[in-house]
Amino acid sequence: MTLTAVSYCTRTNSPRSGSWARASGLLVDEWLLERQPPADLAEQLVCAWRGDVGEARTLLPDECVDMYWVNGSVWVSGPETRSWPSAAAPGTDAVGVCFRSGVAPSLLGVAASELRDVRVCLDQLWGGRAARELAERVSCQDDDDGRAIELENAVRQMAAGAWGLDVVALAVTGRLRTARTASARELARATRLSERQLHRRCTAAFGYGPEFLLRIHRIQRFLQLARDESRPPRLAGLAIDAGYADQPHLTREVRSIMGTTPAQLLRSSPECPTGSRPEPLAGATLAG
Repeated sequence: MTLTAVSYCTRTNSPRSGSWARASGLLVDEWLLERQPPADLAEQLVCAWRGDVGEARTLLPDECVDMYWVNGSVWVSGPETRSWPSAAAPGTDAVGVCFRSGVAPSLLGVAASELRDVRVCLDQLWGGRAARELAERVSCQDDDDGRAIELENAVRQMAAGAWGLDVVALAVTGRLRTARTASARELARATRLSERQLHRRCTAAFGYGPEFLLRIHRIQRFLQLARDESRPPRLAGLAIDAGYADQPHLTREVRSIMGTTPAQLLRSSPECPTGSRPEPLAGATLAG
C-alpha cells in the first residue's frame, strides 16, 4: 500500500496550491500561513508553513514532525503530547515543512519516539557539516518562498535514500483520521497484530501508542470541524461529531492536552487566555 491509499487531512483546511493561506481566524491558526507542497512531495509532506513564532499563542500538538529554519539554523520538532508555548520573541520569523504522519522516521533516520516532545537542532541528527550546509542554503534565500523551496529540496534528497515506510502504522493513522471511534484492540485486530506489537510499531512511527494517537486525532478533528464556517459553532454538536462521548469529555481532553478550554481554544480574539498555557517542556523553544 502506498501513502496515497491512506486518507489524510492537512493540519488546517487545505491551503490553495502555490499560495500561502491562513486556515481560519481561530486562535490556534492566527500566526500561521501554509501552502500545499509540490506534487512530487505530496506523499512526504503535509504542507510548507511560515509565520512569526513569537506571535504563536497556542501551538496545536500532533504526531507530525516538522523541519524548520529560524534564526539561521534548521531545527526538527517532534510529535507532541501537549500544547507548548513558543519562547521566541515577537518578530522571529520561521519557515518550515511538515512531514506526513509516520513518514519522518524513514526520512530522518530516527524513530519518532526519540523526538517526542523535543525540538532539536538538525546537526544533532545529521552531523554538523550537512546541517550547516542546509542552513546556509536556506539563509541565503531572499524570502520565505525561497527558504521553503530549499527545505523542500532537502526533503527530495532525503526521500532518495529513505528507509521503507511502515505500512501498518500508516494504515492505523489513516483509519483513525476517518473513524470517529476506535480502540487499540480493534486496530490490532484490523492489522492482525497483537496489541503489544501494534503499540511498538505506532510508537516508532508516531512517537506514542494508538490510544494517545486517537486522543490527538480527536482534537484535530474537533478543530477541523470548528474551522468549517458553514457549521454552527455549538460545542456539544462539535464534540459528538469529533468522536467524544459528550461535551464534558471534550472539555476534559482539551484541558489535559491543550491546557485550556474548548471555548477559549476556538476564540478568534488575539488575546491569549490568562493562565491557559502549560509550563514549557524541557527544550521547548522555537527561538533557536
